[in-house]
Amino acid sequence: MKNDPRETSALTPAAATPVARPPGGPAGPLSAADAFFSLARSKLDFAVPEALTDPSRPATRGDLDLDPELWEKAGVIAARPAAVLVPVVDRPEPGIILTQRTTSLPSHAGQIAFPGGKIDPEDESPLAAALREADEEVGLDRKLIEPIGYLDLFCTFSGFRILPLVARVDPGYVLTLNPAEVEDAFEVPLAFLMNVENHALQSRDWKGVLRRFYAMPWRDRYIWGVTAGILRNLYERVYER
Repeated sequence: MKNDPRETSALTPAAATPVARPPGGPAGPLSAADAFFSLARSKLDFAVPEALTDPSRPATRGDLDLDPELWEKAGVIAARPAAVLVPVVDRPEPGIILTQRTTSLPSHAGQIAFPGGKIDPEDESPLAAALREADEEVGLDRKLIEPIGYLDLFCTFSGFRILPLVARVDPGYVLTLNPAEVEDAFEVPLAFLMNVENHALQSRDWKGVLRRFYAMPWRDRYIWGVTAGILRNLYERVYER
């Protein structure tokens, strides 16, 4: 499947004001893409938190980070290390590649997600795992990916401790979907996802626990839960900290 540039939103990230070029550089403000990648490179790094493989250490973010006291009530222990790729396509108006999982998968079936999965013993790092999973799931060529850094560790009700890797992706990418795992792949405008007006707070019952979560509906796509939580963390790490 060739990449399909989607229409961009007229909204702009709440904190994404023009960034001046360094002295000696070309005149004028940075483009939306250059501004985002410049900020991301200045805010993110490749330090792997010890909590990724040690469940006894607290994680920064998770399915219940809006209601942290509910973890004990839910009776869930997130113990399986995983990594996902947050692929930001370097267009004049950047987009983020997301996937729709097949309905036959054992966890998060049919949901909108990032390419990614559990970290295997042979993976040298969470970065290596995220790139491998992106290749296996959607055929994203590693040569077109420039890793930028990790977001905060995110724990899920399904038992995973996810380390998201933000990366720049060349706009000339071509995807080949693995039909056993991915039903569809598409781009959502970064400007839409990084606008706090699109970060809705919703709630639902999960095994007797009322959990609150972020949702970012776009067109006919319902982006929520883990994926929306990681996108919210991307906004906070790049534009707020």
